[in-house]
Amino acid sequence: MSKSRREFLALSSMTAIGAAAAVHRKPQTAGNLPPGAPPTYGTAQSVGPEVSPNTFVEAEKLVQFQMTASQREMAANSWRKMMAPLYERRTGPRKLALESSLAPATVWDPMLPGLPALPARDEFIRSQSNPGPLPADDASIAFATVTQLSRWIQQRTLTSERLTRIYLSRLQKFDPELRCVITLTTDLALQQARKADQEIAAGKYRGPLHGIPWGAKDLLDTAGIPTTYGAEPFRNRIPSANAVVVKRLHDAGAVLVAKLSLGALALNDIWFGGQTMNPWLLQEGASGSSAGPGASTAAGLVGFAIGSETGGSIVSPSMRCGVTGLRPTYGRVPRTGAMTLCWSLDKLGPMTRSVEDAMLVLHAISGPDPGDVASIPSRLDFNANAGVQGLRVGYFPGWMNERPATEVDRAALDAVRKVGMIPVEVEIPNWPYDSLNLILFAEGAAAFEELTLSGGLDELKAQVPDAWPNIFREARFLSAVDFVQADRMRRKIAQEMSRVFSQVDLLLVPSLRDEMLTITNFTGHPSLTMRAGFVEVSKARSDWAPDPNHPLPVFSTPRRVPHGITLIGRLFDEGTLARAGLALESTFNVVGERPPGFN
Repeated sequence: MSKSRREFLALSSMTAIGAAAAVHRKPQTAGNLPPGAPPTYGTAQSVGPEVSPNTFVEAEKLVQFQMTASQREMAANSWRKMMAPLYERRTGPRKLALESSLAPATVWDPMLPGLPALPARDEFIRSQSNPGPLPADDASIAFATVTQLSRWIQQRTLTSERLTRIYLSRLQKFDPELRCVITLTTDLALQQARKADQEIAAGKYRGPLHGIPWGAKDLLDTAGIPTTYGAEPFRNRIPSANAVVVKRLHDAGAVLVAKLSLGALALNDIWFGGQTMNPWLLQEGASGSSAGPGASTAAGLVGFAIGSETGGSIVSPSMRCGVTGLRPTYGRVPRTGAMTLCWSLDKLGPMTRSVEDAMLVLHAISGPDPGDVASIPSRLDFNANAGVQGLRVGYFPGWMNERPATEVDRAALDAVRKVGMIPVEVEIPNWPYDSLNLILFAEGAAAFEELTLSGGLDELKAQVPDAWPNIFREARFLSAVDFVQADRMRRKIAQEMSRVFSQVDLLLVPSLRDEMLTITNFTGHPSLTMRAGFVEVSKARSDWAPDPNHPLPVFSTPRRVPHGITLIGRLFDEGTLARAGLALESTFNVVGERPPGFN
């Protein structure tokens, strides 16, 4: 039964708080309240399981907040009236299903008030370099950059159909080793390739992606073609419409040859077909979650690929597989029709074999879409022929001299000077940046709530503590108050990054430096990861926490593998990022080397 406002306030001994909070509240039941009595908290019918002070003793351990005995007594007595009714949306009786396309009301905007919109103009100028003669062998054609392939196709020395058949053949030949393909789209690819050749022959050239075969991370919806998220519960899912990025690439004349693997629900590199492997070192995973895009691009199985990143899923496989990964500014590329893991973090971006390739793809997929409430209009100012002299490149001195930095990272800093850019020492506070991951875990658990509640998570191959099934279940116990505080911390960190970028034009960082990987994903800054050299490893690397029962392979003779550096740019300033990347790419002169065994 409902209590009157006076009775409730007397019971709770919180008269001042109750009076202040009693305005504009949803009434529960009229009860015996006199006319004009406002609704109040704690007057709902008791629902949910019984709780006791001991319930809170145990729960306090989860949220690291301690109450007194009398506070626990009050909480136990009021919980079923005060808090348990808040779960009605999920527990009923008036359950409300939230469709997967429904975004939260709060949208993260990486642009702080007062920041100037960058860049000032919208201009895109690709290089005019001669691609050279068409190679005589198919493997050399397959490993060519989009920049080269597009010129050969435009000049009609190479047909899209021939190129498409080369990639389809390589995908079939090498996928058993790499496990990077979920669905081969042979019929669609050949249809699109023939159409591209017909259009180009008729003088209708759509641009540098026309006729170029590509692969999509299998979280991008493709009409009539399975889109599985790499996860067992979705392996028979067939969308009816294309994701916006897929549609834009179709409109650009690109040829879809494969849906590529991702770690289940966009985590690491294990999916229902197994583990995607690194072409440079087949004893280790390709890293994830854009594992398939990374492995297939590195092995010359596609012209380019589209990956996604929430917390490192473009950077990490690009680093390990030795490809170029461009993570755009949050909001530049619309995610309509892509699997949602985290509304305020997810980003789609190209994975390619060169810096200019990445920009050619970004140019085609940029721009807002009404289906993604976080996507916004933005300019893209890129001139492949522009110089980099005088650009200020920030770096963290301490980071360059400790793991995970290597000699390759330190040599990259020397290369910055060599091409005429200016290294500038920068620093950031020593804050607990990993606390931001509370937002990731909470949003991810919300995105896949139905799968958690239905038990569908139990079908996933990876059931270790650091996989989504355990994380999504544990996230149910994260504090909502701490979520808000983490969100406020996010704003504070964005302000700190704004201060850093008032001193420099871009940053050079070790690719897998945890602080910067976390910070820039949450602040929305763009990144460019690119091969800068090679290192030797004596043990296979993994995205997963160490498992004593399944030790990683150890090599008596160290193995030579690519190593990448990462450039971080100002918000929406991918053009400057790419200009610097082009200059460094030319100086490093390592982008053309192929993984052994994939010729």
